[in-house]
Amino acid sequence: MKFRALLAAVAAGAIAVPAMAQDRDPAEDFNGPYIGVVGGASLQPSDRNETLLFDTDLDGNYGDTVNTATGANAFSPGFCGGRATSSSPTSGCRNDVDGAEYYLRVGTDHRMGNFVVGALVEGGRSEAKDSVSGFSTGPDSYMLTRRGQYQAGARLRAGYTPGGGALFYVTGGGAYARMKNSFSTTNAENSFADTGKSNAWGYSVGGGAEVMVTNGLSLGLEYLYTDLKDNDYRVEVGQGSAPDTNPFLLDAGGTNIIRSSPSFKTHSVRGTLSYHF
Repeated sequence: MKFRALLAAVAAGAIAVPAMAQDRDPAEDFNGPYIGVVGGASLQPSDRNETLLFDTDLDGNYGDTVNTATGANAFSPGFCGGRATSSSPTSGCRNDVDGAEYYLRVGTDHRMGNFVVGALVEGGRSEAKDSVSGFSTGPDSYMLTRRGQYQAGARLRAGYTPGGGALFYVTGGGAYARMKNSFSTTNAENSFADTGKSNAWGYSVGGGAEVMVTNGLSLGLEYLYTDLKDNDYRVEVGQGSAPDTNPFLLDAGGTNIIRSSPSFKTHSVRGTLSYHF
């Protein structure tokens, strides 16, 4: 529904702007190289079922249960797909954070009659953040947060221009992000170390519409869905000042923690401003 409304808005703009662009040749629209800027919002989808996974025997396989000395599940209070507001799950969790995004873009189009095919590369960043939290019987909370600090994409696009002036297109291709990860906890006994930044690879698909407003200038609206696989980050739990009976230490003297889902997904609604050579 959002994408159909987006296309309708751009189509209305295409009807309103011809008076601004009477000096252009519509036959040359969307045919050749261009540069542009992109800005908009990255929206986080709901991931309420995400949890933390544990490797308590340090064999590289996750899915172990962190047990107390009596055999009880130390994480029986549960998990939430957001940022914990306290050490207890009864306080709830904050939702994942939507954020602004901004990119630079370079591309080229080839027009064949009313059909257009092209390719583009873009790079920039998004402020959206994705968190997951776990709660132990300590009681303590453990929070992992990530965002795509720097992102890039290379995509193809194909579309239709009804005689020039406006282009309606679909797009898709590869995506990359240098992820910034962070960890926080209310546990003051164990020691914690993490692997910091990580690399994520995936894909983006979407579509949009673009309107020529002068000989070389176009405005557009675009929707993009991005799915990145971020599976390089982990938190390593050590002894610190905790006793040997600490649940993280019972199996192998330490425990590694990762997120249950490696996917960092965003829905982007963005505007584009491009100059065509």
